[in-house]
Amino acid sequence: MHQTIESLLLAHGRAILNSPGMQLEQQFIQHGSVTCFDHSLAVAYLSLWIVLRLGLRLDLRSLVRGALLHDYFLYDWHEKDESHRGHGFHHARRALDNASRDFELNCIERDIIEKHMFPLNLTPPRFAESVVVTCADKICACFEVFSILLYRPDFSRLGLAAANNN
Repeated sequence: MHQTIESLLLAHGRAILNSPGMQLEQQFIQHGSVTCFDHSLAVAYLSLWIVLRLGLRLDLRSLVRGALLHDYFLYDWHEKDESHRGHGFHHARRALDNASRDFELNCIERDIIEKHMFPLNLTPPRFAESVVVTCADKICACFEVFSILLYRPDFSRLGLAAANNN
């Protein structure tokens, strides 16, 4: 299943993964010592694993794209800056604004990005793809806080423009 998931990640997410914004995410720590880039990739990977394992018939392209862009806020939220206050409550909107600027998004992808912080943000996800990504995000975050990365890709083998393979 691992090769199938990686194939789907690349088929639906290569352009996003190689984009300047996603490359910038490699400079920002998300949880513990895990970068935003690695976190987003792990969330996309786990989201696909959940869908395939449960045999769900969902829009895999939207699932992957939304998962990769769910934390596309493009700043280091650990820096002391007034604009970073309330990061947990506001970063989904910032991620959606940035992703909408840099990519053409469909309604499922927008919902994934905007609603991934449910229940901290009170509006629940509208699509099954959003629910899967929201759950995968929480699972990955828990593992990352305790320095356990669920998925670490071999960037050279996958042909991604990653500068950093921690």
